Amino acid sequence: MERIRLGMVGGGNDAFIGGVHRFASRLDGQYELVAGALSSTPEKARASGAALGLDPARTYDDFKAMAIREARLKDGIEAVAIVTPNHVHAAAAREFLKRGIHVICDKPLTATLSDARKLVKAAGESDALFFLTHVYTGYPMIRQACEMVAAGELGNLRVVNVEYAQDWLTKADDSKQAAWRTDPAQSGAGGSTGDIGTHAFNLAGFVSGLTLNSLSADLQSFVAGRTLDDNAHVMLRYEGGARGMLWCSQVAPGNENALRLRIYGDKGGIEWAQENPNQLWFTPFGEPKRLLTRGGAGTGAAAARVTRIPAGHPEGYLEGFATIYSEAAIAIRAHQAGEICPADVHVPDINDGLRGVQFVDACVRSSKRDAAWVTLA
Repeated sequence: MERIRLGMVGGGNDAFIGGVHRFASRLDGQYELVAGALSSTPEKARASGAALGLDPARTYDDFKAMAIREARLKDGIEAVAIVTPNHVHAAAAREFLKRGIHVICDKPLTATLSDARKLVKAAGESDALFFLTHVYTGYPMIRQACEMVAAGELGNLRVVNVEYAQDWLTKADDSKQAAWRTDPAQSGAGGSTGDIGTHAFNLAGFVSGLTLNSLSADLQSFVAGRTLDDNAHVMLRYEGGARGMLWCSQVAPGNENALRLRIYGDKGGIEWAQENPNQLWFTPFGEPKRLLTRGGAGTGAAAARVTRIPAGHPEGYLEGFATIYSEAAIAIRAHQAGEICPADVHVPDINDGLRGVQFVDACVRSSKRDAAWVTLA
């Protein structure tokens, strides 16, 4: 099959996440990057395009010009990756959606709830597909955990505990990556809640299959002068009676990328940590803990279909990101052929993105009311 023609908005020379998206799109040979509006400044956009070997005629100064021209080209892009700061997501995505170009967008969906709702409407009116890159849903042992929960191996779920801790914002930081993430105009109303809390919230829902009923949040900005939260403790109440806790922090010394998920039911529990992503602990009630490994004995079909290499060879962040891109490619090709996407393909979509922004909004509202219980808007 021919590779899907891909464009990119953002992700220029100094951008971390742009390189990750480009690598992920290439890993399984599903895409070819052919166009880009790679920076907010024309000079940097052109320099970044040249560094990537893009045709100068398809290196654009802004995303609207790119969307208009690429939609008219016979060999124009079929999908676009949006990897800008949060406040650009909505405007960029709308330009491509209304021209029938599939969108692969970094999380969170948008900077504001108003923009998220408008983008959901735009996606609903478009013939194009929309994907959100919650990378951790692509990890094989997370797919294993989903399969076990769905099969009832944990029984009726009671407790969901998820945390995502980092330490890189423990002190004031004026680097490019820190500057926009701590700026409400670019990041939105949430700091750590938007940047990593949305990942934790999404992962807990993805694996458990539970729907959030209400939450109580206590947000802090520990670093002097910082406007947005850098730490949050959130209590969760799920439909059906399950209870949860979510902690996200970017001021926790000794934590690099410590995303951890634990789920317990009346028959057993599971534990997973992102820094050891090829391992999943399973404990049936009253029995010894069991260690399941990616590609090892006891794992099922859901993990196997997104596993690339034999057991004992670590897979992690980049491969998980590639799984999101490759599953999106399956969905795009099915859409182009007028076929139904296979049921075992899972890519976060526009509705997952809306729930993430609703989560941030609810956390902010709750915290302002002294951790009052609130529902998602």
